Amino acid sequence: MTQKVAIIGGGIVGATVAYYLSQLPGHEQQEVTLYDDGTGQATKAAAGIISPWLSKRRNKQWYELAKRGAELLPQLAREANFDNEVYQQTGTIITRTDEADLDALYLLAEKRRTETAQMGEVLKLSAEEVAQRIPLLTNAQPGVFVSGGARLDGSKYIDALLKIATNRNLTIKQQRVTLNSDGNVMMGSKLERFDRVVVATGAWMKETLKPLDIDVDVRPQKGQLIELSVKNIESHQVMPVLMPEGERDFIPFGNGQLVVGATHEDDATFNLEATGEAKDDLFRSAKQMIADLTIDKVTGMRVGTRGYTSDFAPFFGPIPFFNKVMVAGGLGSSGLTTGPIIGKLLAGSVIFGGQPDWSKFEKDINLYISKK
Repeated sequence: MTQKVAIIGGGIVGATVAYYLSQLPGHEQQEVTLYDDGTGQATKAAAGIISPWLSKRRNKQWYELAKRGAELLPQLAREANFDNEVYQQTGTIITRTDEADLDALYLLAEKRRTETAQMGEVLKLSAEEVAQRIPLLTNAQPGVFVSGGARLDGSKYIDALLKIATNRNLTIKQQRVTLNSDGNVMMGSKLERFDRVVVATGAWMKETLKPLDIDVDVRPQKGQLIELSVKNIESHQVMPVLMPEGERDFIPFGNGQLVVGATHEDDATFNLEATGEAKDDLFRSAKQMIADLTIDKVTGMRVGTRGYTSDFAPFFGPIPFFNKVMVAGGLGSSGLTTGPIIGKLLAGSVIFGGQPDWSKFEKDINLYISKK
């Protein structure tokens, strides 16, 4: 018997759910429709770093989730045949200027490497050794190199997965929809009935779930990045991603392309206008790394809206008092790392049913979703 599934939101979670609903055993019985108008989507604006292992977040469940996400991505890249513009294991470098802080970071990396094969090689690098690996830098700092780190282009990731899914059982409708009180999809006045609904609308989730008389702990946060044209160093087309202390993330893509960002703007709500203030801030951060950089090298900006919870932890799973509807939200700035594993878990639950125990990866979902 065919199960009709709706996915509302085509960001990293929604696209991953759609992909796995077209690949996992039982996909032949799934008829999937994805709704998304693309407005403000955080994933399409993101060019992110996959390197959660040296995070000092105290939330152990978040770390387990992010660790699993970082392990899943190279497998997914092979299965979906991603090219290097989508996902590439480049290694990451996290810098510290204080020697004691650098030693502590290195010891943390060594400890976690014993538990996590995906981390690969861990090295403590001098400033000179960092500059050798990223010759764009004129003001390198000492750091810790983790060879298993990677970069992911969010927009290209989505496009690649949805293309695969549409060749099997996915229909995409590029429009914004609402739910009715029964959890079915409303396209204007037209009702579409589904057996399961997955809501992954990020910062817009409050609005999406409003007809169910549900309150959600999600707030919007604006993020902006800049794209720059830099020196093309043919001998270094693959450079590590840099997480410099006190500066914005530094993501070289080779062929003279560089992305720097992102901002975290809590007061901008759903404003998607690229601002001169953000451009100047991000450029100043880039110039700290490349002294001879000039403002005319900025070739573009990306703007998106992330969804955050009050404790910065993601939540996902069936709504406890409305099991037909599953949700995923609050991923924040770690969405490119945690989104794929959340999407796979949700897809498995849609197909196989049951009441999976995801307490290893998240706090009680009732902390974030409640009846009004």
